[in-house]
Amino acid sequence: MNQVIETILNHRSVRRFQDKRLSKEEIDMIVQSAQAASTSSFIQAYSIIGITDREKKQKLAEIAGNQTYAAENGHFFVFCADLNRHRVIGKIEETDLNDSIESTEKFMVALIDTALAAQNAAIAAESMGLGICYIGGIRNDLDGVKALLKTPEYVVPLFGLAVGYPDEQNDKKPRLPLDHIYMENEYEQDEDKYKVQLSEYNRIISEYYRERTGGKREDTWTGQMAKMLGRKSRMYMRRFVENQMMNKK
Repeated sequence: MNQVIETILNHRSVRRFQDKRLSKEEIDMIVQSAQAASTSSFIQAYSIIGITDREKKQKLAEIAGNQTYAAENGHFFVFCADLNRHRVIGKIEETDLNDSIESTEKFMVALIDTALAAQNAAIAAESMGLGICYIGGIRNDLDGVKALLKTPEYVVPLFGLAVGYPDEQNDKKPRLPLDHIYMENEYEQDEDKYKVQLSEYNRIISEYYRERTGGKREDTWTGQMAKMLGRKSRMYMRRFVENQMMNKK
């Protein structure tokens, strides 16, 4: 096993950081690593906003559900799907690009490009001995995030990434079994097989929580998912995205 794979397989979210800011060199290295990610047709449909203003970090933490680690970290990045620069390209090249950049396909390209860049950034940070935590909670109020970060049309802030020197490490959380995720040649249709796999995974997850909490918690994964997916959340998202002139066609 090489060091890259070891870093990837050792991932865990960090939610408590030392009071130590990242250096400019560390920030630049993380962003450059993000930029090295694959990008569909070289479109590079994302932007990264670094939050250094204390009040803005605190506001983002509040929007994210009062997640303190969104404010108390070494640096906070906001990853945005961004087709605004491609709108500008249309002006430079005197070409109407609106039908393309407002399409569902280009919206998906922007989402994928952003996620690939962010994961590169996360792995780079972890390889530097830093900890990371993705913060999807900023999508609780994207109108508020938009106003705070002054993002224009054709830009959707997708998630934050808290990075810093770990003050506390959680145990690595077990993932779904490989043969439940990886299939060959066609999608697995045997629902009974699915149920057996998920039952075994529930046992593993319950044991993980029992050990982590000293017996105070023993959730199953399917129970967690049913509870989470049973609640309607962020149902305004389609309106927000379309108001940003994305995913309209």
